[in-house]
Amino acid sequence: MRRRRRTVLVLATVLLLGLAGLGVVVVRPGPVAGWFGDAGDARQAGETSEPAPVAVLAESDPNAAQPTPDGVRELLDPLVADATLGSRVHVSVADVLSGQELYGKGADEETVPASVAKLVTAVTVLAARGPAYRIPTRVVAGENPGEVVIVGGGDPTLAVDEAAFYPGAARLTDLAEQVTQALGGTVPTKVIVDATLYSGPKYEPGWDDDIPTGGYGGAVTALMTDGARRDPVAARKALAATGNGGADRVADPDLTAGRSFARLLGAPVESVQRGRAPGPAGSGVGAPAPGSELGVVESLPVIRMVDFMIKDSDNLVAEALARQVALAREQPASFVGAATAMDDVLAELGLPADEASLTDASGLSRTNRLSASLLTDLIALAGNGSRPELAAIFAGLPVAGWSGTLLTRYASPVTTGGAGMVRAKTGTLTGVHAIAGLVTTADGRLLSFAVLTDRAPADTPEQTRQALDRIAAALAGCGCR
Repeated sequence: MRRRRRTVLVLATVLLLGLAGLGVVVVRPGPVAGWFGDAGDARQAGETSEPAPVAVLAESDPNAAQPTPDGVRELLDPLVADATLGSRVHVSVADVLSGQELYGKGADEETVPASVAKLVTAVTVLAARGPAYRIPTRVVAGENPGEVVIVGGGDPTLAVDEAAFYPGAARLTDLAEQVTQALGGTVPTKVIVDATLYSGPKYEPGWDDDIPTGGYGGAVTALMTDGARRDPVAARKALAATGNGGADRVADPDLTAGRSFARLLGAPVESVQRGRAPGPAGSGVGAPAPGSELGVVESLPVIRMVDFMIKDSDNLVAEALARQVALAREQPASFVGAATAMDDVLAELGLPADEASLTDASGLSRTNRLSASLLTDLIALAGNGSRPELAAIFAGLPVAGWSGTLLTRYASPVTTGGAGMVRAKTGTLTGVHAIAGLVTTADGRLLSFAVLTDRAPADTPEQTRQALDRIAAALAGCGCR
């Protein structure tokens, strides 16, 4: 097996939102706008402050005895052989503080990762753009009098108004006010939508046929509102109640956003069409010169979007963040360009990029490939203190039985031992199931783990997920010495 990176004791001080001190106390994940002071605190009007975080994971103890490879093997071999996991299972378990690999089965072999690929997206965008980066949405004067052009910068969280899906998101209402003021109250006669920042197909060719219309994927465009959700309020309520992120999506997110913007300006909705913004221009005399900026709003910081993406497994946010990696590395903002850029950043970070072959950022494509050991290496790098900005991936990791995609899991008698002890990203496609994250053992030792299977029975998804959860729960309950 590959020699693994040794993580250092400072891990416990750099998992930003809760891995605090020498004993690791992971707190309830949630928005992290306050990390950047007033500039990052974009609460909506009337929104109350969040309560103090509540500890939901037991403390870890860096002085606790480390499990032995033989002990972990004895524990996991029977569980990994569960028939509901299918005929091909890839597993990696490592001790976070020592870096020692404790268990590996096909750990270095590439396999379909499903949504755990979002961990790669998170780390690469945090490295390429930085946690505080914000994505602009601009409006400029068009070529002809009366025309305004709204230019998408790739912010998937942009909202129409206060009924936003993403708390604290930038709003078209604010942008419309700026434009109205810049035009001296004159109502535009035409709204042009410029979403040309992105190139290539709007849907990745490796996606299953039902993904574009199934509620979890959608058209990837440089301009959209509320992640292309048709009814953001209903979608937000459903997510809060069930942890289910599916929602009815609009077919043309860029035009839909443009029509919403036209309504706010009082411009004719039927005037909205796609086009390109004129080049930058100086201020004109009288009417604004073509290309001159009339208004701009900025997204939440990247760190907040990473939080949303991981906690709720938000696929369109993932694709948008990957295109920011592409732009930062001067690649086309497309599926291909994003995949190339993410691979480059993995290599820059010293991670085994040869064990990754991604074609999208969300994990929806069946042509994606990752190894289990790459995931545990990535988790270790995010926590070892050498790149503290990467620790933001831990803020959104769902907690077993508490939040995100793990909200309703770890409730059966054979998995309840993992509730409040496991924090992980999940992934699911038909026949593909995965989970990767952190677990605290009964002795208080912190482990990283990844379990991926891509030949699971298609007719027993709940049993397969329970088998995955049983592995993590067993690690939580063991001393394994």
